[in-house]
Amino acid sequence: MRHTPAALAVALLFAVSSSALLAQGPQPDPRAIALQTEGRALLDAGDAQGAIDAFEAALAIDPAYGALYIDLADASRSVGLPGKAIMYYRRALARDPDNLIALAGEGEALAEKGALESARENLSRLEALCGADCPETVALSAAIARGPLPRVLTAEALSPDAGVTAN
Repeated sequence: MRHTPAALAVALLFAVSSSALLAQGPQPDPRAIALQTEGRALLDAGDAQGAIDAFEAALAIDPAYGALYIDLADASRSVGLPGKAIMYYRRALARDPDNLIALAGEGEALAEKGALESARENLSRLEALCGADCPETVALSAAIARGPLPRVLTAEALSPDAGVTAN
């Protein structure tokens, strides 16, 4: 009986410290962080495909590392794939619905694809979260003002000339 208060105190200490560690969430794998750093360096150097490869490898190592989805989205946008970028931004938003970077990035990619109404919805949500003067809101406003990217002409869009001409 003499040791009961001390045992309860020690048990309480362990319970509180373990719950605090669980509340932090899992830490990203160091190998994934190294690949993310490498991918960002490649993206800054202009090697977007190399960056995408590094980010995807990091995601294979640690699929729970949500920041990689934003990096993959940014790299996808840099090579002109806004649809793929939207998918990655939405995965990041599924993990953290109030992520300002993902909201702004998704809105910019939507604007690039021509979905201006959806981009405006992201803009109003950003304004509610961080105000009209935060950098993410300003960047999305500028992307909406620029409008959609010009469409790329594909081979399927051209119809061959059926007529035969003499040389």
